[in-house]
Amino acid sequence: MNETESTQKILFKNDASLNNSMSLVIEDKDRIQKYSLNEIKNKVILGDTFKVLKKIDNESIDMVFIDPPYFLQLPNKELRRWKVKTVVEGVNDAWDKFSSFQEYDDFIARLLNEVKRVMKPTATIWVIATYHSIFRIGKIMQDLGYWILNDVIWIKTNPMPNWLGVRFTNATENLIWAVKDKNVKGHIFNKEYAKSFGIGKVGANVWVLPLCWGNERLKNEDGKKLHSTQKPVELLKRVILTSTKEGDFYAN
Repeated sequence: MNETESTQKILFKNDASLNNSMSLVIEDKDRIQKYSLNEIKNKVILGDTFKVLKKIDNESIDMVFIDPPYFLQLPNKELRRWKVKTVVEGVNDAWDKFSSFQEYDDFIARLLNEVKRVMKPTATIWVIATYHSIFRIGKIMQDLGYWILNDVIWIKTNPMPNWLGVRFTNATENLIWAVKDKNVKGHIFNKEYAKSFGIGKVGANVWVLPLCWGNERLKNEDGKKLHSTQKPVELLKRVILTSTKEGDFYAN
C-alpha cells in the first residue's frame, strides 16, 4: 500500500460518522470490470482514478467536479509563522509531487481526456486549482477542445497566513467551468442560485466563504488534518446547485 492509499483508508475509516456508513464506500478491485450508475449512485469509490473511470460508460455523467493535484512545489523545509512560531501545515503529500511540468501536464491531459469521455453531450465540468497550476490546466482544457463558460473566484475569508511577508497573501482559488466543446447547447445553469451565492445582484463569479475549519475539517487521532486540500461543503453545494438539476448524476 502506498502513502496515498494509506491516507485514503484512514480518511474513510477513522471518521466516526463514516464508520456506521461503510456501505457508502466501494473499494475498487481489478476483478471489477464495469460499474453501472445504479451501483455507484451516492457512493464513494476508493481506488485509482484512471482505473475507475475506465469502468464507467461513455456519456453517462451530467456534471464533473475535479480537484486535481496543485503541484505546489513547496520547499522541503519546516515553515513557521513569524510571531506565534507554530508550524505551517503545507501540502507535502506524495500525490502532489511530479518530476516536471511536463509530467504534470501529461497527468492533467490524461485525466481530462478520460473525464470528457464519460460526460454527457450537455454535461459541464468544474476544475479547481490555485495560481500554481490553474493557468496550465486552462490551456490544456482549451487544447483538448473544452469550451470555458466561466471562471469563478473563491475568496477565502480565513486564508493560510503569509508567514514571510514577501508576497501578497494567497487568499483565492479559481474554478474553471466548461463544456465539452463550443457547440454544446442546453447545459444547466440555475441563475437564481448564482445570484444568491455571488456578490451583488447579478450572480457575479465571485464566491466568498471560508476554508474548512472546526468540525468540518477531518483529522486523525493526533489532531492533524487528514487531507491537505479538503474543500468546504459549502463550495460543493454551490457547484451542484448552480449547474445541475434534480435527478442529475454528478461525479466528484
